[in-house]
Amino acid sequence: MLIIRNETEKDYDTVENITREAFYNLYIPGCFEHYLVHTMRSHEDFIKELDFVAELDGEVIGNIMYTKASLTDETGAGKEILTFGPIAVRPAYQRRGYGKLLMSHSFEKALKLGYDVVVIFGSPMNYVSSGFVSCKRYHVCLEGDKYPAPMLVKELKPGALDGRKWYYHDSPVMTVNEEEAAAYDDTLEKLEKKRQPSQEEFYIMSHSFVE
Repeated sequence: MLIIRNETEKDYDTVENITREAFYNLYIPGCFEHYLVHTMRSHEDFIKELDFVAELDGEVIGNIMYTKASLTDETGAGKEILTFGPIAVRPAYQRRGYGKLLMSHSFEKALKLGYDVVVIFGSPMNYVSSGFVSCKRYHVCLEGDKYPAPMLVKELKPGALDGRKWYYHDSPVMTVNEEEAAAYDDTLEKLEKKRQPSQEEFYIMSHSFVE
C-alpha cells in the first residue's frame, strides 16, 4: 500500500539517505543533493506544506521537496513560483512510477496553495511525461537571454505565464557550498566515489542551450 504524506522530523535521516543513494555518482563522483536536503528545511524559501514522502508498506522509499523561486518580466514585475528538488526514489524502487506519483500529488497541493507555475532543472526524458516542456516554449530564460536545455516549465494553471518573456531566479538555498557539502558527506557512511557515463551526459546537458 502506497501512502504519500508530509515529511516529519523522524523521516529526516531516512530522506537524506535515500537522496544520497539516488544521486551518488550520478552527476559527479559523489553527490551534493543530500546536503541540500539537510540545509534547505531551515531556509525561509522552503515550503513545508509541499515536503512529501512516499511510504510503501511502511517504508519510506522516496521524497520531493519544494522551495520558492521567482520570475520577473521585462518591466521588472515579479511573480512568485515554485521549484522542486531534490526529488529522489530509493534505487531499488526507481522506474516504477513513484516519482511521477509524488509529482502529481504535490502539483495538486501546490495549486490549492495558490501556486500556478513550476520551473525545474532536469533531464527532459524524466519530466516531459509529467507535463513539463522546454523553457523556450514559455519564454522563460536566465539573465542574458539564455534558454538552458535542462530548464523545464510546467503551468499548473493554463495561461499563468500569459505569453510574456520571463527571467528565472532560484532561491539562494539552491547555491550549494561544495566544500561544506563534501565535509558533511565525510561524516556519513563512506561510499566509493567513481566516474560513470551518466556524468558526461549530465555535463553535456547542463552546458546545452535551446536556440
